[in-house]
Amino acid sequence: MSAIPSTTDTLDRLAAVIESRLPARGGDPEASYVARLLHKGPDAFLKKIGEEATEVVMAAKDADHGGDRQKIVNEVADLWFHSMVALAHYGLSPRDVAAELARREGTSGIEEKALRKAQAREAAQD
Repeated sequence: MSAIPSTTDTLDRLAAVIESRLPARGGDPEASYVARLLHKGPDAFLKKIGEEATEVVMAAKDADHGGDRQKIVNEVADLWFHSMVALAHYGLSPRDVAAELARREGTSGIEEKALRKAQAREAAQD
């Protein structure tokens, strides 16, 4: 029986592959789906994120009515993947997201949302 790799290891390896496909690193749009998405620019991968988010919702709704729950996993994997392409484009990584989640740990979601709204209001007034 093989061990399941840690989430961090898996995301780090995938992030490294995605980063290697960046145009600045010589990613070839003729040879790589990721390089092609990045070459097309943000509209291409942002559209994919929207599509995949919708597919997650549809898979979850289907699962509520007896559909295959594995489809949720498959669609979330697609959503995470395309989100990681966006992170790489903007010079960010899954570790940045993990750090933000760690920062929020132990904070009420309601409090966190209220704090972000207050910060947004302050920024708009400046």
